[in-house]
Amino acid sequence: MRSAHRIYSTEDARRLAKKRLPRTVFDFVEGGAGREVGMSRNVEQFDRILLQPRVMADVEERSQTTRLLESRYGAPFGVAPMGMCNLVCPHADRMIAETARDVNIPMCLSSAASSTLEHVYEWAGKNVWFQLYFGQSSEISLATAERAQNVGYSTLVLTVDVPQVSRRVRDLRNGFTMPFKMTPGAFFDFARHPGWSISTLAAGVPSPKNHIASGPGEGFVRNASRAGADWAFLEQLRARWHGKLIVKGITSPADAVRAQQAGVDAIYVSNHGARQLDGVPPSLRLLAIIRQAVGPAVPLLFDSGIRNGEDIVKALILGADFVMLGRPVMYALGAGGKQGLNDLLRCLVEDVDTTMAQLGATSVSDLGLHNLFVDREGADGSETNSARAKLHIAGQ
Repeated sequence: MRSAHRIYSTEDARRLAKKRLPRTVFDFVEGGAGREVGMSRNVEQFDRILLQPRVMADVEERSQTTRLLESRYGAPFGVAPMGMCNLVCPHADRMIAETARDVNIPMCLSSAASSTLEHVYEWAGKNVWFQLYFGQSSEISLATAERAQNVGYSTLVLTVDVPQVSRRVRDLRNGFTMPFKMTPGAFFDFARHPGWSISTLAAGVPSPKNHIASGPGEGFVRNASRAGADWAFLEQLRARWHGKLIVKGITSPADAVRAQQAGVDAIYVSNHGARQLDGVPPSLRLLAIIRQAVGPAVPLLFDSGIRNGEDIVKALILGADFVMLGRPVMYALGAGGKQGLNDLLRCLVEDVDTTMAQLGATSVSDLGLHNLFVDREGADGSETNSARAKLHIAGQ
């Protein structure tokens, strides 16, 4: 394969996906809320964080093995929940599931996935979690969770930051809706991308497969209110769900503490990739603040703005126990299907490994605030200066 068509970075994957995918689909993957300033802030925040290399440490043997919620994974990252992955390439959900199983990382299947939770569990086994959106009612939402539990899922991720789906200007301009409706603009868009169009039509137009209708003719409505995911529902869910329970979409320290008190097993710090609110602070800036609020014992997951392995390490340093990947995975699948996904994951693993070596770390547990470069007099990596670093990063 010519180097121009190989994936050596997320930027390569994005470039190739943009070329291969219809604009309607690419914009659905990449688009954010409002003017998409929040998306840029998520990424730019990582550039503000500088690392302090250490030399002549014994780093010959390094491991990325990570323990999370009583499971052991081969890397400190997994795949975030994303709806309608099969839009970027046929059988994308299966590709993610099989890859997650093979390399031993978790994937989180979205309620809005274009494959059933039963099928994905067959493909991924213990490496798949289920993400729950609030449906039309508490009863239907709890029934969906029970369905996942009966299949064998042991980890549930309740997403709470979508009380109402935001207006995404790209989708509105493109006429993108779910369920998908063919428009004249979409027809010509697809005609200009015959490779994608033919393979997608041959596999069947993707649609949400895990929706439970409350009555005849009530299909999945993308813009339906999900405001029923409140604290009372969380209490109901905690009582009914017997496995690990994660709450996704926390950006407030006060909400993090309240979720902790509600008995969740982990907190997922995320601003939804700035797809919900353009003015939201970048997730990375919130991470150290939320870690300080909940203390060291509560597992924190993180997403939003990750583009390479060095970003993953920075998130781990600032308080995350585990990192989840969204858009980069969709870019890779759109660029090259399963091979594209494997190429991207290999890049990330190598990035993380190299960064750890530069920092003098041999395991993920070695990473901490002492790895930050703080441009202050006397910053020598001591506990005192690590505390100063936390305040410095939180206040940027």
